[in-house]
Amino acid sequence: MDDKEYLNNLRHSCAHLLAASVLELWPGTYNAIGPAIENGFYQDFDFGAMKITEEDLSAIEQKMQQILATWDTLQIREVPAEQARKDFAHNPYKLELVEEFTKEGKTITETVQGKFLDLCKGGHLENPKDIKHFKLLSIAGAYWRGSEKNKMLTRIYGTCFPTQEELDKYLEMLEEAKKRDHKKLGPQLELFFFHETSPGMAYWLPKGVILYNELISFWREEHAKRGYQEIVSPILNKKDLYITSGHFDHYWQDMFVANMGPNEEYGMKAMNCPNAMVIFGFKTRSYKDLPLRLSDTDPLHRYELSGVLNGLFRVREFRQDDAHIFVSESQIEDEYKRLFEIVEKFYSIFNLEYSFRLGKRPEKFMGDPKVWDKAEEILEKILKQSGKDYFVAEKEGAFYGPKIDILMKDSLGREWQMGTLQLDFQQPVRFDLKYTDADGQVKTPIAIHRVVYGSLERFIGILIEHYAGALPVWLSPIQVQIIPIADRHHKYAQNVLEQLKSADIRVKVDLRAEKMQAKIRDAQLQKIPYMIIVGDREQSENKVALRTRSGEDLGAIKLDEFIKKIKTTIESKL
Repeated sequence: MDDKEYLNNLRHSCAHLLAASVLELWPGTYNAIGPAIENGFYQDFDFGAMKITEEDLSAIEQKMQQILATWDTLQIREVPAEQARKDFAHNPYKLELVEEFTKEGKTITETVQGKFLDLCKGGHLENPKDIKHFKLLSIAGAYWRGSEKNKMLTRIYGTCFPTQEELDKYLEMLEEAKKRDHKKLGPQLELFFFHETSPGMAYWLPKGVILYNELISFWREEHAKRGYQEIVSPILNKKDLYITSGHFDHYWQDMFVANMGPNEEYGMKAMNCPNAMVIFGFKTRSYKDLPLRLSDTDPLHRYELSGVLNGLFRVREFRQDDAHIFVSESQIEDEYKRLFEIVEKFYSIFNLEYSFRLGKRPEKFMGDPKVWDKAEEILEKILKQSGKDYFVAEKEGAFYGPKIDILMKDSLGREWQMGTLQLDFQQPVRFDLKYTDADGQVKTPIAIHRVVYGSLERFIGILIEHYAGALPVWLSPIQVQIIPIADRHHKYAQNVLEQLKSADIRVKVDLRAEKMQAKIRDAQLQKIPYMIIVGDREQSENKVALRTRSGEDLGAIKLDEFIKKIKTTIESKL
């Protein structure tokens, strides 16, 4: 087996070991499912009325080591449904799975590890002694089968690696990630917070709005240069719009819905593409209008289950740097080259490594398979010609077309899916969109759906963690903090403040009755790039004493020189 398969089997086997240990420690507990996931595994349990905490994890790990010493093999066997019902008569979760597998005609298999019996489709190690290097990480709640209608179970997360060195390296990364956690840094830096009255929807504070708007301003500026035209469309739309686009069959259950009476059912906009199709169809178009690049950053809403909400990474309200480009078939390749240039521009500014993933036709798709084949061939040809790293993901396309996803790595080496560049032959047909070609023939355009940042919320969350809160100067909500040493320096500090403001630099002055070192420490905790200290000498020489958030003392400098220096830094997007 390859390395990935071995790692998945190792972690899945460790999930079984976790289940066996918990059931020994707490008899009467039910184990549900325990798959391998990226970077580890989890196992769901029903503890009944009892609650366990993360303080119990060390005891579970000890029990895992004890049980592992008794495991010699990991066996799997096929059993008839009646046998499985008998074996798991005590466990309602396993019985539900048995009935489901029986109904679907699937083979039912059990695993036997020492004294532990479980229902499982397989994917284990031949030698359980390889399960040496593991660590239990956390506890969370999770609804059975991911549905809020079902019971909340206790999910224990863990990880496992082939070597201790790999495990140690991963645990070090997790510790560093905790320091960078945007869910903690966001409120600490007064950027955003979440409130129980609006789960999955961020409250953006003034500093956070500055950050948000700076990213959008940069996006607007760069896209205006490239011929994009910004639009705004309704957030609430009748169900009919989504029936036409195909989203009703594929997405309606994930949308916020308002039922206003007979024939008055509305959906909160979860995507922008149906509205972009309506705008294209607003008037008669010709080949001279193409490529028509329509961009927008309208708020979107998706009814994500509460169990999967995760700070800014997984929200119910968000904005995308969205665009829909209408092209002729002959313009597709050239337009994708332009898109690759935009991606490089945006990601290089943040020193973010990225690669591409080609998502092909999913099981539930819309349109003619032959058209899909053509679209996939076009995208694969474009990717090969680009020279960019990419891999193919079968069945990972959008329901209306194949896509190229942007996979980004942050400073901790974690991979994130960010933007996406989708090729759509289907929706323009469903909306009956037309343009007149140079030869007078009426044709249907092709739509390219694309986002570069992806979700602005997720992108900001990743940036906060990528930079550990110390954002680049051009994005920092406060770029300079002025710190007068004594009350007699307040007037000069105010004069420096006004000059910096006149130069469009985001600046504040700290006039609190605190010691200078306390003010410097507070500014560093707020990750403010520059601190200006003003005292008697600075006041008499019209200078400022300059310090950085990292603690570097840059000495005294003329104020106009500093303004020139920071303006250059900001304009260079550093």
